[in-house]
Amino acid sequence: MRQVRRLSFVLLVVLASYLVAGLVGAAWAVNRDWRPPEQGVTIWVEDNGIHTDLVIPKHAAGVDWRPVFAGTALREPGYARFAHVAVGWGERGFFVGTPTWWDLRPGTVFAAALGSDDTVLHVEHVAQPVVGERVRAVVLTPAQYRALARVVRASLAAGDPVRGYAGHDAFYPAHGRYDALNTCNAWTGRALARAGVRVGRWTPFSAPVSWWL
Repeated sequence: MRQVRRLSFVLLVVLASYLVAGLVGAAWAVNRDWRPPEQGVTIWVEDNGIHTDLVIPKHAAGVDWRPVFAGTALREPGYARFAHVAVGWGERGFFVGTPTWWDLRPGTVFAAALGSDDTVLHVEHVAQPVVGERVRAVVLTPAQYRALARVVRASLAAGDPVRGYAGHDAFYPAHGRYDALNTCNAWTGRALARAGVRVGRWTPFSAPVSWWL
């Protein structure tokens, strides 16, 4: 019992330290002088409470995602008529194995936190989002949008997509190693930072991604 208590104490310390480090990293902003332009390309950051997505137009500032994220990858290709895609990066087992939060298992979370090179982009064909508590709009210059697009494109790996949870989404093979330091939300924050947006230096959790937006 003593060893169990010690192990539990160590785990609590590790988790608390991780939480504090994540909050501090998000509170330390990069691109502090960033100001959104009056006109440009609007993107959105969606937060479902655990995971963040970038919602981007399919065709803007010389970037055309329609051939990349084609309707043929969808169970219901008609959804390709929507003008936007929601893109998020993450670990394949976590993404593919958890269609709803009711399907989430501690083992899945633990395995992803330890690290995996098997990552995917989850791409949903969607209508323009409505700004709300969990949806933030961000206006970028055309050059900033192209910088953001380069991050998304660089995350795509060779290989065929796999149809997703419903008729409007698919999973694409991705580059990058997922672990507790490089989470799906850290990927979102890094993409925004590369575009020049003011955002936390390290954003492993979902809510802090939007702190500076």
